[in-house]
Amino acid sequence: MFTTRPTLQGTFGMASSTHWIASQTAMSVLEDGGNAYDAAVAAGFVLQVVEPHLNGPAGEVPLIVAPAEGPVRVLCGQGVAPGGATIEHYRSLGLELVPGTGPLAAAVPGAFDAWMTLLRDHGTLSLERVLDYAIGYAERGHPAVERVGETVETVRELFETEWTTSAAVYLPGGRPPAPGQLLKNPALAATWRRLLAEAAAAGPGREQRIETARRVWREGFVAEALLAASARPTMDTSGERHTGTLTGDDLAGWEATYEDPVTYEWNGWTVCKAGAWSQGPSMLQQLALLPGLTADDVEFGDGSGEDGAAGGGFRDPAFVHRLIEGTKLAMADREAWYGDAEGAGSVPVETLLSDGYNEARRALVGDTASRELRPGSPGGRTPRLAAHATEVARGRDAFRMAGGTGGAGAAGAGEPTVARDGATRGDTCHLDVVDRWGNMVSATPSGGWLHSNPVIPELGFPLGTRLQMTWLEPGLPNSLTPGRRPRTTLTPSLALRGGVPVLAFGTPGGDQQDQWQTHFFLAAALRPRVRGGLDLQGAVDAPNWHTESFPGSFFPRAMRPGSVTVESRAGRRMTDGLRARGHDVEEGPAWSEGRLCAVARDPETGVLSAAANPRGMQGYAVGR
Repeated sequence: MFTTRPTLQGTFGMASSTHWIASQTAMSVLEDGGNAYDAAVAAGFVLQVVEPHLNGPAGEVPLIVAPAEGPVRVLCGQGVAPGGATIEHYRSLGLELVPGTGPLAAAVPGAFDAWMTLLRDHGTLSLERVLDYAIGYAERGHPAVERVGETVETVRELFETEWTTSAAVYLPGGRPPAPGQLLKNPALAATWRRLLAEAAAAGPGREQRIETARRVWREGFVAEALLAASARPTMDTSGERHTGTLTGDDLAGWEATYEDPVTYEWNGWTVCKAGAWSQGPSMLQQLALLPGLTADDVEFGDGSGEDGAAGGGFRDPAFVHRLIEGTKLAMADREAWYGDAEGAGSVPVETLLSDGYNEARRALVGDTASRELRPGSPGGRTPRLAAHATEVARGRDAFRMAGGTGGAGAAGAGEPTVARDGATRGDTCHLDVVDRWGNMVSATPSGGWLHSNPVIPELGFPLGTRLQMTWLEPGLPNSLTPGRRPRTTLTPSLALRGGVPVLAFGTPGGDQQDQWQTHFFLAAALRPRVRGGLDLQGAVDAPNWHTESFPGSFFPRAMRPGSVTVESRAGRRMTDGLRARGHDVEEGPAWSEGRLCAVARDPETGVLSAAANPRGMQGYAVGR
């Protein structure tokens, strides 16, 4: 089997992330005696430094935690809407959508508290040791990857004229950082050093210091700076300057929480996802539309390119058509049913994953591509879509609704498409770790990007923008509601066999995440094994695709009915076959779809494995 890299195998520890420095940081922590959770926390903070265009400390992170002994749990690091973030307030400002940038789009920051909670409950090392790596790279600098400078260039005018505190960090010498140029963030390093000093003053206890750090974030100098930033009039994607709604009570009253994952049994696997406040169950719905699928039902290329399917991906257009149409059905349900809703409006996840419901949905998949947004009626309930989503689905002012981007494939490697006003499709990072004891974690940090809000000069990072995913229309599962989480696209994955954690994986990519992850999981589960284990790298390398036949989660909530973007490596047989079935096929660059990370553990042999995505030339897996 031809792959870009080998699937790594070993017995000590494995880490995979979207940046090689974060992966090696995680491995260094494992070598230093830490466990998978210590390693994930250290690498998570490093990702905030080396991928500032994809995540930041005031963003969010959902995690799936699988201890060697104990149940799998979801740790929710997605903050809620502030108390003043009401539909009435935003409508009074003349807004139809939550802006894609600026303090009005900021939820209560969630990432920091989630990382601290993971370290406190599951880690073993001190706060000082896990933060040391991020502090070092922020102080001494790290070689900037190409995408950092490219992202900054798209918002250079905004930084120079409006967000000047961001220019001070990300336009060193008046120019975006060149590839390989050392990029420093001394203000961020100083923030972590001050936080450590205040935590140390609380006493010598490990947990006591972590708890003090959490309090300083929520109520101390960090909170004061976050609140000042929210109150500062800021130019956003509406073209106006607005202030945010974040208050001290919002910060002090929120903390990361644990919950049970949503699971689905598929062909001997138990796939675990975050709840319907994320888009995670949509992957499970896609699997529910494929019951009883076996390797004999799927035709794979050999990876040589001679068979027209370079990378060893799925070769049969009829099968890929079936996957695409299933994605459309699952995402239509996401639009109608998913959100952080309670009571009578709660999300009917059990019914959405039931055999009867999916048998009826499966019957909707025909021989040609659908251009309709077709949510189902679980339990006889009538689906309701946001008015904006319905208008987009009907094609009103299609170019404006599509953001004029020319399709996601044009951006390359799943990176965010950014306009001068900071509008972005959004993107993120991913991180998976497994240690020699069998502890496993999958995390998808995001938000608080360098182009989400101006850098807070006292802290070295900006607020996030996750509220842009909510609707300014009452009565929907994902309506903007104080105290509720915006429905996020962030969706780490973990899969078990026989009740034992085997595979952790995930990807950046906004709305594409649970499309690319479904394709990866099917390939990993169904492809021939390599050296006795899952062919993780083969599944990562396989040509991927995505559809935008549903309203996007990011401002301006675009939709392209019937679209499918396919990597050119998929071959002419695939693209011609999909076009013959009525799909509007856009051929993306050869390596542009999906940025998967994955680690695995064979419960019978204890052998660990890992793989990472070569697209974008950033992701890497390490281990031994």
